[in-house]
Amino acid sequence: MSDFMLPDIGEGIVECEVVEWRVAEGDRIEEDQPIVEVMTDKALVEITAPETGVVTKLYVAQGKIAKVHAPLYAYQAESDAQEAGATEQADEPQSPVADAGSAKAVEQAAVASSTCSLSTSSGKIPASPAVRRLVREHQLELTAIAGSGKDGRVLKEDVLAHLDQPSAAPSQAPSQVTQGTQLPRVEPLRGVRAVMAKRMVEAASSIPHFHYGEEIDVTDLLALRERLKPQVEALGERLTLMPFFMKAMALAVTEAPIINAQLNPEANELRYYEQCNIGMAVDSKAGLLVPNVKGVERLTLLDIAREVGRLTIAAREGRVDQADLKGGTISISNIGALGGTYAAPIINAPEAAIVAIGKTQWLPRFDEQGEVQRRAIMTITWAGDHRFIDGGTIARFCNAWKGYLEAPETMLLHLG
Repeated sequence: MSDFMLPDIGEGIVECEVVEWRVAEGDRIEEDQPIVEVMTDKALVEITAPETGVVTKLYVAQGKIAKVHAPLYAYQAESDAQEAGATEQADEPQSPVADAGSAKAVEQAAVASSTCSLSTSSGKIPASPAVRRLVREHQLELTAIAGSGKDGRVLKEDVLAHLDQPSAAPSQAPSQVTQGTQLPRVEPLRGVRAVMAKRMVEAASSIPHFHYGEEIDVTDLLALRERLKPQVEALGERLTLMPFFMKAMALAVTEAPIINAQLNPEANELRYYEQCNIGMAVDSKAGLLVPNVKGVERLTLLDIAREVGRLTIAAREGRVDQADLKGGTISISNIGALGGTYAAPIINAPEAAIVAIGKTQWLPRFDEQGEVQRRAIMTITWAGDHRFIDGGTIARFCNAWKGYLEAPETMLLHLG
């Protein structure tokens, strides 16, 4: 029997939370089969089996903390089991009658073990976190629900079917609810959300923020995107407005390099970065992640679109590489994708600025002749580090960025 030690899964990470076991004790596993999902302070990580065998023990319960280099689970490798079986047969030859009796005893033991595992406390019955949450919300017990999944695993359908039974009706309206004494559900703040809480407090308390708002007419930009979409989709990519935002921002940085600079921890030195690594805030199931596209100034719109697509998928699944989360120099929060119009973003330290993009609305605007036209207006709000960026600097930078977005064809003049 071998212990599987939790390996190093990220720079500086010493522990993680066990989110979901994909196997139970006694399950047969194949090489590279997903065994468990763990949450670090960076992302959700899936750990696979090193070789074929049988799981013999789970050392860390679901929802508990596992330590790096400590045993996570134990298993018996298939090769070891075969060698042990061959040795036992060679040393202790048995008659056919004994073999039959032994086989029957093993079968009875397996049945007894299975029955025992299904009749233990609710913590031992296999069920996903979502199912356990559903059970808690209806104040049920897993032991009272017949599982139809593998090894008696309780599925969502099993819970719903149990609720439909007349006998389950009383548990849906307990006296605690009617009396207003129901206790709140407590959930530990861990992983990405815990890191976000810490860093947002640090950024908001240590960086003097100031905000600057503006409106951008993106009517022509939307039209250009519609013309380019068929060609991009023919290449298997998706073209959103984000690549245009990023490319225009990298071009505007050349007119205000200080926006792409960072103040050192001692606040006595500015570091200017030639490479523009633009981060985008993604609302993932693990929490807020801000992966960044590296070297936007040298990428084409198609290159940026590919990177945006890759990072968005990875972030929403909580599986972003550490390298994609490091090295950002400026960030974009597209709150408008969820319907927001205005926001006051918090800077992603140690960066100097972040912009929150609101939703685009079709609004009436006067043209140069004084005629009313229907235009696509996007609201944006900048947050800047007021220790070394002033209102005039960010206004000039925003004007340059706005100019590229309102007349997107001008970006062609700066493409290599």
